[in-house]
Amino acid sequence: MADVHVALDLGTPASQLLWVELRWSPTQARQTWTLPVWTPGSYTVRDPSQHLHSLTVEQAGQVLVPCRRSPETWVLECHVSEPITLRYALEARQLTVRTNHVDPVFASLCLSAVVMLVEGQRWNPHVLEVVVPSSWSVVCPLPRNNNSFWAEDFDHLLDAPVHAGELHVEKLNVRTVSHELVLIGSPPSGWSTTLPAEIESICSSVCDLMDCDPPSRQPYQLVLQLLDHGYGGLEHDNSSVMQFPWTRLLEEGGTRSLLQLIGHEYLHQWNVRRLRPSEYVPYRYDRPVISEGLWFAEGITSYFDLALPLLSGFSSRLDLLEDLAADLSHVLLNPGTGIQSLADSSREAWVRLYKQSPANARSQISYYRLGTALAFCLDVRLRQVGASLAETLRLLWARLGIHGRGYTRHDLMEVISAHSPELATQLPTWLDDCDSIPIVSCLKALGLELEPVMAAHPDAGWTLREADGSVWIDRTVSSGSAESAGLVAGDELLSLRNWRCRNLKRSQQLLQGSEQCQVIYNRRGRIASTELFLKKAGVERHRLAWDPGASREARLLRDQWFQII
Repeated sequence: MADVHVALDLGTPASQLLWVELRWSPTQARQTWTLPVWTPGSYTVRDPSQHLHSLTVEQAGQVLVPCRRSPETWVLECHVSEPITLRYALEARQLTVRTNHVDPVFASLCLSAVVMLVEGQRWNPHVLEVVVPSSWSVVCPLPRNNNSFWAEDFDHLLDAPVHAGELHVEKLNVRTVSHELVLIGSPPSGWSTTLPAEIESICSSVCDLMDCDPPSRQPYQLVLQLLDHGYGGLEHDNSSVMQFPWTRLLEEGGTRSLLQLIGHEYLHQWNVRRLRPSEYVPYRYDRPVISEGLWFAEGITSYFDLALPLLSGFSSRLDLLEDLAADLSHVLLNPGTGIQSLADSSREAWVRLYKQSPANARSQISYYRLGTALAFCLDVRLRQVGASLAETLRLLWARLGIHGRGYTRHDLMEVISAHSPELATQLPTWLDDCDSIPIVSCLKALGLELEPVMAAHPDAGWTLREADGSVWIDRTVSSGSAESAGLVAGDELLSLRNWRCRNLKRSQQLLQGSEQCQVIYNRRGRIASTELFLKKAGVERHRLAWDPGASREARLLRDQWFQII
């Protein structure tokens, strides 16, 4: 038995347990197996072994006792060539795109949080079987052979999400390449009948951007889970899994936001899955691997996803400016931009971006958002010399991505230098120095300008959240009014101006009035009061507008920029 056989038992979904069985023939007397500690595309250690229990090992009818060498690794002394059966249970109660969830309606499995890597078996074929209730069906992007799926190696298996339930599957075609749209859940009023065609169009626009057919195997699977809350996506070589809140579809721009999410994950089959930072070729599943290249993986992709609805004819130029302004506003107004560089934001993703808390929220900046800003500036500067960021991405794909080679900073500078040596020498400054990305001058080059939108309420120097019928301080602004008044994150607001703070709306209303505001609050069960001195309302966000004094050259460059490709 040269292959590793993997069986997943979802036969009792109400238990929210997933039973896993691995069978293989050892070639050495000492066997080691490890459960990955992270999922490619989600750069933080999640330790799925915390959900594992009831592990047993059998060989030739005998129960063997392995030694647990670390939280995720086991070692076993055994007989050579006699098949081994490893069995364990996983609690499956986390409904995200990177974890496992099972309930009586459907199952969503991320196999990097399910399947052990047996030492010496990584590059051998793996066969997957999934046991489900009789009324359920199973979808998985692996090649299927009757009741099982075949993976050419462990990496191929791990990259294949599994979904099961009474699923709705639609056939799509993108550039004649077959796709499957797997819909889990639906809005109260049902899905729009135009959604499949809209998704086909968005995916086709991504292909136009990359100037080639999808690199995935057929059929590519798009799995869309519609929830009452939750948002996210995870890319795979031959599929993507996305979660989206149905309430967002009722809001202005909601459908555009959904199509941007789909386009973002679809573009990742080029940029991230096959064209990836060199540190992730191949992946190391047993430890965090630091890379400064995450800004390119996510920032470049995020920049282009803003424009995909425009390329597909589903939005306007003004919509694109609105969405770009939201990302640029986040960068310009976030204090973390002056503390953390873009390269450091990428390197520190493992301990900061995915582990946000009030303690670190104001000292970091997302490499998605700051990466989008740098991508915008790169695009503008490249267009000023007759090139574009899209052209640069396609060149990197042709040089490295097609061949599965990872990129370094040097590779990025080299392709940029082919169009502008001067711009290539500026890139390290933009990456390594805080507040160094020339957003305002690049906007001016396009005949655009930032217009501040003032907040509707005085500035208290805090961000509030509502939970359990109370209002809490979620974070404070450095040197802001709340901090000066001795208030900290985690304080419960009881009253403002001697009026009860019942909800967020009431709390904002009570800030109106004189600049001096009495605050009664609860901290660790003790009631206290302080005086809060409010500041005038500040800039809440920026919007982008046409510069009425823009030169003809700037207007022409702006029209060219709107072409995107």
